[in-house]
Amino acid sequence: MLFSSMTFVFMFLPIVCAIYLLARKELQNYILLIASILFYAWGEPRYLAIMILTILVNYIGANYISRSHNAMHRKLLLIATIVVDLSFLFYFKYFNFVMDNINQLFHTHINFIDVVMPIGISFYTFQALSYVVDVYRNEVKAQRDIYKLALYITLFPQLVAGPIVKYHDVDEQISDRTVTFDKVAYGVKRFIVGLAKKMLIANTLGAVADKIFVQPVENFDALTAWIGAIAYTLQLYYDFSGYSDMAIGLGSIFGFKFLENFNYPYISKSITEFWRRWHISLSTWFKEYLYIPLGGNRVSKRRNLFNLFVVFLATGVWHGASWNFIFWGLWHGAFIIFEKITGWHKKDGGLKINIAQHIYTMFAFVIGWVMFRADNMAYAWDYLKNMFGLISEHKITYKLPYYIDNIEIITFAVAILCAMPIFRGMLEVKYERKVLRTIINIWLIVLFVLSASSIAASTYNPFIYFRF
Repeated sequence: MLFSSMTFVFMFLPIVCAIYLLARKELQNYILLIASILFYAWGEPRYLAIMILTILVNYIGANYISRSHNAMHRKLLLIATIVVDLSFLFYFKYFNFVMDNINQLFHTHINFIDVVMPIGISFYTFQALSYVVDVYRNEVKAQRDIYKLALYITLFPQLVAGPIVKYHDVDEQISDRTVTFDKVAYGVKRFIVGLAKKMLIANTLGAVADKIFVQPVENFDALTAWIGAIAYTLQLYYDFSGYSDMAIGLGSIFGFKFLENFNYPYISKSITEFWRRWHISLSTWFKEYLYIPLGGNRVSKRRNLFNLFVVFLATGVWHGASWNFIFWGLWHGAFIIFEKITGWHKKDGGLKINIAQHIYTMFAFVIGWVMFRADNMAYAWDYLKNMFGLISEHKITYKLPYYIDNIEIITFAVAILCAMPIFRGMLEVKYERKVLRTIINIWLIVLFVLSASSIAASTYNPFIYFRF
């Protein structure tokens, strides 16, 4: 079930909110757990068993770890639990990719069952790993109540597309949290902002990107190629950050405080800064559970660079079973290593240097998003050549107005403007500023009406991160 669907906005969410907010506090976790299971089962009931197995494996593994006082025994239990978790993820997400590559590499024709990936498995697997590692590190106590652990792993606001909520960030909230009018009001506003990002900006620009990327590269010129790349760059940000806004808003309605997942990444002046602002829950997860255990920056410079390489290789692999994502991860890793060696990300030489840094960063991530969006690396390479005028012969099929109309041009301008922190703190205006609060509330109502109309009228409503 998509957050940006009529079923969710006008049926599922109002019913769940009404029951939850009217229920006694001791029943609220059970209501959320049932709602989360129904939310997941709505789209893929056959894969509910995998999620339940994940809950059981991590519940049993963490409790055995917490009871053991033998260091080697605890480590073996941790490894066994992690192996089982990653086995589920590997089979459902990477099995097809591995077998396809084996067939291509060895020119074999091994027939295998085409495995369908359960929605959200990348996110809830990482949350389960976060829990069992936190218990092993003695950062939290093992959860004795299996229903509370199940709620953590299945919680529907962030179940299928994040943000990735680390267990130590919400441990206390699962057991005890307070729902207030202010939290609910903020949550509703945050949800509306996310819904508008998704429906009014991401979907509009997504249609532009799709029309271009579906064409053979020789069918459009360099300008069109750049428009497609930038459209996808903005679509991905508003699609994913919009979903994160909706998830954070829903969490607030139910009394949870989830950490921010985006912080205006497109204003970054380095790829290092970009990854502090983009998909923050994923980058901090890899930092806490992979980069630091590998030694982080407490090792030799050569080993530190190797650690960064491993992290960004893993980041690419996490995003999908495709060479595109692997090269995309390594592309970003190469820039991180370059900045680490040169100190580029620390330079601050005035306006001219800042502008140059920003342009460099934009080129880096826009080119990276072409790899991310293309169906395969051959198409990505040809697309990039077209962007830089390296395609010798064109067979132009459609002129530019076919790909982008006036409404989409306006949406481009709005998207670029709103990618900057101009409206930061808009939802947290002080109560005393009544006129401004009234204007903002009216604007939010308008955004909701427009978004709801778009949901009702549109048949184009993809969500990119469902692929991951």
